[in-house]
Amino acid sequence: MIGALGIAGVAFVLTGTSWSDVVDQPLLGSAVFLAVAAIFGEVKPIRLIREGGEERTLSTSAPFILALLAVSGVGAAVLVQVIASLLDDILHRRPWQKSLFNISQYALSVVAAGAVYTWLAGIPFLGVSTIGPGDSIGALLVAGTAMVAVNWFLVAGVVSLATSQPLSLALREESWHAFVTHIVLLTIGGIAADVAADGVATLALLVPPVIAAHLFTASAARHAHDATHDSLTGLGNRGHLYYQLEHAFDSSGPVRLGGPGLVLVDLDHFKDFNDTLGHPVGDEILRQVGARLLEIAPEGASVHRLGGDEFAVVVRGDLAQTRQVARDVLASLDAPVHVESLELLVRASAGVAVAPLHGDDGETLMKNADIALYHAKLERDRISTFSQEFDINTVERLRLLADLRTALDTGELHVVYQPQYDLTDGRAVAVEALVRWRHPERGPVRADEFIPLAENSGLIFPVTAFVLETALAQLARWHASGRNLRMSVNLSARHLSDQGLPQQVAAALTRHGVPASSLVLEVTETAILSDPARADLVLHALRRLGVSIAIDDYGTGNASLSYLRRLEIDELKIDRSFVSNIGADHHDLIIVRSTIALALALDLRVVAEGIEDAETVTALRGLGHVIGQGYHLGRPVEASALDRVFGTEQGVATAESGEPTTGPIRSV
Repeated sequence: MIGALGIAGVAFVLTGTSWSDVVDQPLLGSAVFLAVAAIFGEVKPIRLIREGGEERTLSTSAPFILALLAVSGVGAAVLVQVIASLLDDILHRRPWQKSLFNISQYALSVVAAGAVYTWLAGIPFLGVSTIGPGDSIGALLVAGTAMVAVNWFLVAGVVSLATSQPLSLALREESWHAFVTHIVLLTIGGIAADVAADGVATLALLVPPVIAAHLFTASAARHAHDATHDSLTGLGNRGHLYYQLEHAFDSSGPVRLGGPGLVLVDLDHFKDFNDTLGHPVGDEILRQVGARLLEIAPEGASVHRLGGDEFAVVVRGDLAQTRQVARDVLASLDAPVHVESLELLVRASAGVAVAPLHGDDGETLMKNADIALYHAKLERDRISTFSQEFDINTVERLRLLADLRTALDTGELHVVYQPQYDLTDGRAVAVEALVRWRHPERGPVRADEFIPLAENSGLIFPVTAFVLETALAQLARWHASGRNLRMSVNLSARHLSDQGLPQQVAAALTRHGVPASSLVLEVTETAILSDPARADLVLHALRRLGVSIAIDDYGTGNASLSYLRRLEIDELKIDRSFVSNIGADHHDLIIVRSTIALALALDLRVVAEGIEDAETVTALRGLGHVIGQGYHLGRPVEASALDRVFGTEQGVATAESGEPTTGPIRSV
């Protein structure tokens, strides 16, 4: 409708104007100067930064159009405004619909100003003024106010329709901006009209102030932009995020069906990229991730970098739309990030919170999205939507995490050892080191409670270092006493991205005087496949030291025969979920028997976990050379308790009756 009205208004004015009178006027030189200045002011606007870092542009064509209205009439002012607007749209390659609206709203604004001016000045609407332009400054300023008001109303109306916010709110948003920024320009227009009769040379004196306004405003805009945007990625910063959330809440009105939504995104293991490849590579990763988020962000959404490797997207939509944005964000990272000659696979986790389900203000929404993100990282879910139960669990886990940091310094952590026996002759051949935590108030804390916390917080590195040092020190004591055992220590997925791990292991072996062949490092299939390229590098470096590599929980992850050959694995540990049930489930028996045959054919050691009874020992003996581990053979205990077992060891033998005899091992 605005487009139709604008085109009709332009056609009416241009066809009704006596262009010969415009050309023959005595102030033609001043009119041409004002026309050129108006066109230049349109295509070279002033950049303004509003509260919260929102960028707007302010055309400086308005004062010159206003002066031209007084000098050459409504027709000339409308024609120059249409040319200026059209040229600006062409230079910025705006769509034709947008260009049509721009031309229409500017033309209607100028027509309205012309109607007010000619009415107050008492001159024909489509004629050229016969009075001096400076004789009606008051009428001209009122007309300028009308021009600004009509433009303001039209823009606010379109914003209201596009964002579904009330018209009153859109008008209120635009009012202060329009009033403050245009009041100065209107006065410049009045001055230009007043001095137009003095010729072009006098009008030219207005050029330096306009240029100065451009320069000073541009400088202020840069500073304001820097204050609200991240310098590395160009995205809005945390302060800008809160502004956008507040703005989204205001825009949604008192009754909301859903929204705004917030998606918090955190890159997984980003520290590993920085530590391994250097900060310049890490910075380039962040820039490319920011660019991808901008590309997939829907209309009306805003993208922010909150610091480090954390990003946020404010979504003008309900829960379903916000979750879709979260899925799109993670999908945008499926393609590798290219940095120089490297192809890097970047993964991320996302937390989702949406008003009014998860909060009625920006701070609450931010807190709950952060809790959802924490849950996604902890539970290894890629996307997690806030739930009230997360809040309770998160507070508890955060307390536990803080206590774990303290436990590392106060000696609350300790290591226990579970023996492994060669089922062929009953000899103890190895032990697995397992970390335990005696909390001063909670008592024993289960490993499946605090190990995930350690993995997701980075504390897994000092925890594993503690286990490795303690286990190797104990292994050295056992070797000194003549007991030639292997020691197994577990590694997490994060260790397989740490290219400094081989040096750390080598130093620990040297420090304790333990041969590398006595150390077995256990990793899971999932850990290997989460970042196979770097896992290959780290595991090959460890094997070059002489350390053995074992696949833990074999069969429960994405089992692949190819990595067994590629990584030169030394040991397979068949998961307890298969082993413990081979006496009752024929399918489990087939799986275990086939796995043992495959491993032995590949010249790998085989460890069967989860041996809970004597019948399982007997069944496994018949399947080949297997090492056994489980509660029936020995529970995880302190080194001193295991020393007593070793001191009276009778092995795992089979009597003629077929019943196993474990001697003292039964009591462990």
